[in-house]
Amino acid sequence: MASPVQAQSGSSNASTAATGAVGAHTAQDVRFVMAASAAGDTEIIAARLAQAQAQSAKVKSFAATMLRDHTKANEELKHIAQKDGYTVSASPTQEQESALAKLRPLHGKEFDTAYAQMMVSDHREAVALFQAESTSGSDEDLKAFATQTLPVLQHHLALANAL
Repeated sequence: MASPVQAQSGSSNASTAATGAVGAHTAQDVRFVMAASAAGDTEIIAARLAQAQAQSAKVKSFAATMLRDHTKANEELKHIAQKDGYTVSASPTQEQESALAKLRPLHGKEFDTAYAQMMVSDHREAVALFQAESTSGSDEDLKAFATQTLPVLQHHLALANAL
């Protein structure tokens, strides 16, 4: 699965966000907002699927953590985006939708395995995305958000690897 940044960089959503943004936003910051919001939405959707379709109590507990943490992060990002004039993604990327489509028909142990693999991959990409923004972003609010959220995502990656 391509990183959210790669998936979003060529999309019409990213170019709309770049041209519709208020002020002088860098392409990196615009891509970060689009990629982070799409990834957050994907994690929430996948977590809801896991709560309904997973067999393992450990996977369901992990999903509850994902739902709580990614909902909070999405709300914070949307607040910053609104305040600073960025556009958030309205939905997961096509690649993220494809990954979710592969999860939807699965149940039990088969779901648990596929969900765990998806979470490891997604969180590796998220950690890289948030690290890049925290060190190279131009918008101070986004940099602070990325820096504050990064340890949570790193913890999620560790939990996903343990599944």
